[in-house]
Amino acid sequence: MDLAEGEVSNLNVNISNHDSTIIWNGVYYFALSNYPHVSPWELKKLLVFIEFEKQHGRYTEVDSDDDAVIEAVNHAIANPELYMNAVLPDKITECTYCNHNGCLTKFVCHTATPDNAKKIFESGKLLSAVKAFNKTGADLVLDARNAAGDPEDYFDYVMFSWGNCTAGDNLVMERLLGRGATNDEREKALTPGVRFYFRYSDIICHPDYVFDGYHPAKIKDELVLSDYLYACIVPNQFQSEFENLIQSEIADKVCFFPQDGLGLLNWTQSVYSHIEKLDETKFTQRYGGK
Repeated sequence: MDLAEGEVSNLNVNISNHDSTIIWNGVYYFALSNYPHVSPWELKKLLVFIEFEKQHGRYTEVDSDDDAVIEAVNHAIANPELYMNAVLPDKITECTYCNHNGCLTKFVCHTATPDNAKKIFESGKLLSAVKAFNKTGADLVLDARNAAGDPEDYFDYVMFSWGNCTAGDNLVMERLLGRGATNDEREKALTPGVRFYFRYSDIICHPDYVFDGYHPAKIKDELVLSDYLYACIVPNQFQSEFENLIQSEIADKVCFFPQDGLGLLNWTQSVYSHIEKLDETKFTQRYGGK
């Protein structure tokens, strides 16, 4: 397998008491919800990741500063059938950089800059980076925006975070600033992106759904909004720019939502609370009751 310049040929998984989970420059910093205990779901996620990387020609090494972690990992690798049916928890606490103190797993989200969101509304689709920018994966590996050093195949997918995750808007700020945002900028001068929400249970039924052991979910090539969109949150300061772009098939799912000067953490909480209220309203309308 030929590698583009800058692309890693293998990935090291480092399982430790990390503050969050991230892949950066060939290292998967694998956080645990209850370090050093490795839950069945976390072992499943690791096994899926190892297999995904193997399918793409990359070898994976796992290390940890705790012998019990390595013992659990080796047992899972030797007995994958014991873990591959592990159930996704309702809440994952490996990363707690949010007001919910963990990732809530009922919804997934794709966050776009305002300019990219306009293109999404015009096409009616979420597109992989390869399709959206009309570039090859090899070209995108070398793009200055690939600060994390993601490999070529990552750009063939539309990727999602958990619905209450702050990472999407943090990335939007990085795109708008052309650099990493400071905490003061995230909390005192946030320019939020447009959030496209989907039920996790719907996304995993998409014919091109993939679980890679890192992202909550991703879709190969493209996703048609009218088929899967649960709700879209557009910060209301952009309303005049968007209201004439929204296709009729999804118009009732788009909400122009007030930011009211909120920073990243409180904005994320406010938006997700609105998504939960929508879910409660739809449940009541479908099944009755208070």
